[in-house]
Amino acid sequence: MEFIKDDKICNAAIYVRLSKDDGDKEESDSISNQKELIKDYLKSKSEVQIVSVHVDDGFSGVDFNRPAFLEMMEEIRTGKVNCVVVKDLSRFGRNYIEAGKYIQKVFPFLGVRFIAINDHYDSAEGSSITDNIMIPFKNLINDSYCRDSSIKIRSQLEIKRKKGDFIGSFAAYGYRKAENEKHKLVIDEYAGDIVRDIFKWKLEGMSQQGIATRLNELGILSPLEYKRSLGQKYKTTFKVKQQALWSAVAVRRILTNELYLGVLEQGKRTTPNYKVKNRVDRPKEEWVRVDNAHEPIITMELFAIVNALLLHDTRIAPKEDKVYMFSGIVACGDCKDNMIRKTVPANGKKYYYFACSSNRNDKASCTMHNISEKSFTEAVLTAMNAHIQSVLDVERILAYIESLPYQQEEIIKLDSQIKKAMDEVEKIQNYKLKSYESYVDQFITKEEYKAHVSRYNEKLEKAENLIQKRTCEIEDIVNNKTTINLWIQNFKQYQNIETLTRKIVVSLIKKIYVYENGKIDIHFRYLSEYESAIRFIESASKSDSFDVTVLKEAI
Repeated sequence: MEFIKDDKICNAAIYVRLSKDDGDKEESDSISNQKELIKDYLKSKSEVQIVSVHVDDGFSGVDFNRPAFLEMMEEIRTGKVNCVVVKDLSRFGRNYIEAGKYIQKVFPFLGVRFIAINDHYDSAEGSSITDNIMIPFKNLINDSYCRDSSIKIRSQLEIKRKKGDFIGSFAAYGYRKAENEKHKLVIDEYAGDIVRDIFKWKLEGMSQQGIATRLNELGILSPLEYKRSLGQKYKTTFKVKQQALWSAVAVRRILTNELYLGVLEQGKRTTPNYKVKNRVDRPKEEWVRVDNAHEPIITMELFAIVNALLLHDTRIAPKEDKVYMFSGIVACGDCKDNMIRKTVPANGKKYYYFACSSNRNDKASCTMHNISEKSFTEAVLTAMNAHIQSVLDVERILAYIESLPYQQEEIIKLDSQIKKAMDEVEKIQNYKLKSYESYVDQFITKEEYKAHVSRYNEKLEKAENLIQKRTCEIEDIVNNKTTINLWIQNFKQYQNIETLTRKIVVSLIKKIYVYENGKIDIHFRYLSEYESAIRFIESASKSDSFDVTVLKEAI
């Protein structure tokens, strides 16, 4: 059914739309300007009376599932409206298939008059051959415009991501958008302190649920409630109660988020194309990752320790909120499975032991490796104090070496040896090439050629090994200056400890292995840094300026 121009009164719905997604940024397309243009036009149409105005602000024209558009369609179905007026076809929609369906099928079937002012189209005028050609063509142009704009916007966003610009709508908990630079994250001091507390409590042995419970008891707003308190209209796909509380999941999400290291990972989800709005996950290798994009809240060392703890089995006893001190740290030296803590009651007392978990499950798989918790703890405490003392001695020796003229002299000497070895490598490569040419020209036999190559390869390997060794020695000199030995400070803060705590254990120890004969093997953290310092000291001790007597006085 089509409208024929007569005196029939049309009850009109004005429909206006503005979208940031499809490039609708011109002032002429603003909501107010669209309304004004339509109302001015309808003054000349005495048979049309306005009964409603529908505004979709911020909705793309590709998708017709828009709230105001759906409201208008409901008015059409109930008979309240029988005329739709838009500024132009692009305001109605940019999906040429859907737009064409409404204009050429749905509206005529429902007896709805459709007017697109700037496109000079009014269905009441009757369809001409030109209309039948131009309307689908203009809808196709609008669709193409939306596609091109979508591609352009995607490209611009990808460039911003790779530059380290934050393009999200809301900053993660602990950060906020900079006031003068919306694509830059800065630390929210209040929430940032809560993040630091969460990491600190985890290091001290608290479980994720224990941390969540403490935060709720302290009245600390959850990330969602904190955003709401700041007036942010944040929505989540998760089902939440009227007031969202802290949960173990929320705590773990913070503990594993590299954002707090200054790392910005974006582009984790995308839409298949400009017509499909359902978001899908992208493979991790396609994410855009930028290091040092903003100021970190947590140090790399603390983040690494905490996330190593999360990989261990750190179950807690019922009604407890803290993880046991050695949980996830003690393992069997033979089968490498974790040790379990056993309680043995005797004479009205309780005694605690560590035993291999494999043996408990299968007696034939491994022996018990039984060891008393008391003797084990004493042994670990003694070994830890001894290692800390050793680290402090290393610090004092490094400080003494730094005061010597040795370092610059040694770097120059090592660099000279590297250059000499590199020249040797070049000579050997030339010798190998000449040997090959001699073999091709039949000046030497195949056996002679093989013998030459074998001899040259031995020399080449020796020279390359020397280059690698001297390069490492230079790195040791540079890296072992006391001003950058931050790893030493991690041990220094715990010197002369009398009692072990979960925080001390996980901060300084990676793993402890218990063997059947009672031997305990402790793997301390920062082992590579410690060994590098020892190598450096051994190398420096060969210098003429190195005075052992003065060194002894220094330590």
